[in-house]
Amino acid sequence: MELAGVILASYLLGSLPFGLWIGQWLYNVDLREHGSKNTGATNAYRVLGRWPALLVFLCDTAKGMAGVYLGTVLLGNPFAEVMGGIAAISGHNWSVLLGFKGGRGVATGLGVIALLAPKVTVIVFAVWAIVVFLTKYVSLASIIAAALVPPLMWFFGAGTEILLFGVAAATFVIVRHRPNIERLLRGEELKIKAAEKKS
Repeated sequence: MELAGVILASYLLGSLPFGLWIGQWLYNVDLREHGSKNTGATNAYRVLGRWPALLVFLCDTAKGMAGVYLGTVLLGNPFAEVMGGIAAISGHNWSVLLGFKGGRGVATGLGVIALLAPKVTVIVFAVWAIVVFLTKYVSLASIIAAALVPPLMWFFGAGTEILLFGVAAATFVIVRHRPNIERLLRGEELKIKAAEKKS
């Protein structure tokens, strides 16, 4: 029952659409009607600017961390932590508050990994930032960073549950980016550019 509680609470926390709320409450803008129509930090950056996007990113990352934390507090074992993290990512991607729609899960997944494997988080975030800086493609950076998670977890000696989560999460992120991969191959993917006027 406690595990079921962790999963349900983490899913509901993950479902909180902070990007939508920040856009609507602070800027009277519905992110679902602009740009990529995604409520995540990348679209917030394009539509609202860097500071709103940073706020969305931090809130979405916190959802992933909260899921892991619930597993730690209520059960205190790696399996519960991983399940809490998975539930938070699932809530973000298929939010009950958005008709079971959502984002790519990158920021929320980063929050999960931040608590499960801090060293890995530092490396993949640095790689992500470098790729974005050099190419201006957030999708490409997210795909590369996700692909690095499993081997880095293995290198740092992560436990079985955490390593399996890393493989599943990386696969999930890459699959969710399939439309972006197709656009990248066609040379049609949009580069990141902030809406400076709303920052």
